[in-house]
Amino acid sequence: MPRHPLYLDALSCGRLQESESALFEKLQSCGICPRCCGINRLKGESGFCRTALLPRVYSFMQHYGEEPPVSGSRGSGTIFFSNCNMGCVYCQNYEFSQMGKGREYSFDELAGLMLSLQDKGCHNINLVTPTHIIPQILRSLRIAAGKGLKIPLVYNTSGYESADTLKLLDGIVDVYLADMRYSDSAVSRRLSLSEDYPYCNREAVKEMHRQVGIAEFDGQGIILKGLIIRHLVLPNRMSGTEEVMRFIAEEISEDTYVSLMSQYLPYYKAAGYPEIKRRLEPSEYKEAKDILEKYGLLNGWVQESYGSERFAGVNIKPV
Repeated sequence: MPRHPLYLDALSCGRLQESESALFEKLQSCGICPRCCGINRLKGESGFCRTALLPRVYSFMQHYGEEPPVSGSRGSGTIFFSNCNMGCVYCQNYEFSQMGKGREYSFDELAGLMLSLQDKGCHNINLVTPTHIIPQILRSLRIAAGKGLKIPLVYNTSGYESADTLKLLDGIVDVYLADMRYSDSAVSRRLSLSEDYPYCNREAVKEMHRQVGIAEFDGQGIILKGLIIRHLVLPNRMSGTEEVMRFIAEEISEDTYVSLMSQYLPYYKAAGYPEIKRRLEPSEYKEAKDILEKYGLLNGWVQESYGSERFAGVNIKPV
């Protein structure tokens, strides 16, 4: 029976080291994410994500704003990485995701951040926007685990992932907290510069579910392992909620934990896009909640009130 966190077993059996090595090889002609830029990041080159070898960190904190089983009572040990492999025109974190604010950290320094967050009592290490620096994260994780890191690892992603790359994280990541942003490739191209997002996202979510399955919680309701899918409802049905929920129910599981988010605001360049230049209407969020119920997706969270960042859970049971 694997221990939680999974990466401790992966470290002891050598799998963590093997995955780290295989992922660093991918950096020589970068194919870490679906963009496959093909540049040599080991030699300081950078592609769409504007990141060469060293990871760039914007901030780290004991974070209480995630879904309840992630934040819990002691907070989630959250590390916000700079840069991104998407180009969302409405990104609320654009200062560091699109403009690159933050500083580079050595692998030892990043390992030290993980350990410091554990020392603060955080329930987990929450990696926000990790996609473009998976190899670097694994190297730092190996260092931190060797020095006593022992809390679950949360992979908090936009969902624009390569399923082949994710396979190298099997038995290492405990919790996938993954967005499903769009169901239409024309919309994802226009709003996030990622035409292949719907296909790549679905393949990635299938792989995540294969690895960690339905969310499992401890006696206090804190997540130990599993998949949580986030869906941000956009104005004018731009997020394709009907198709996304149908996919989750029919191709993943009706038992999947889904976080349905209503807090969209027109940040960054959104004012230049008529279809998303306003905030979400209450009726649009109600429609999304009705769709969630229609497909029997009753595990998870909806906003307690329209536009709120507070969550109300449904059918949350410890295992």
